[in-house]
Amino acid sequence: MADMYITITGAQFRHGSKFLEKGMTVKLFKEPDNEYDKEAIRVELKPIGTIGYVANSVKTVIGDCYSAGRLYDKIDDKAKAEILYVLPDGIIAVVKPEKKDKKKK
Repeated sequence: MADMYITITGAQFRHGSKFLEKGMTVKLFKEPDNEYDKEAIRVELKPIGTIGYVANSVKTVIGDCYSAGRLYDKIDDKAKAEILYVLPDGIIAVVKPEKKDKKKK
């Protein structure tokens, strides 16, 4: 499967992005009950909590990154992503493939 890049937006409304670094892993959570966007995907960093959302607007998606709408049906209810770049207009991350559990013998 090809890499799926995303833009994380909204950090400026929470904790900012100065503490974020390349290589950090964030968790993605679908929010189907979100009153503003039925395809919302919340982005969390442990132990801080919500740091933003996957961008879902042509005004906030950077380059060829997936919007939340394009990504929504391609991930489970929870997923992980790795931060690649922290830019003034958003954070670019790559969705990490799910690891399949090995069956115990």
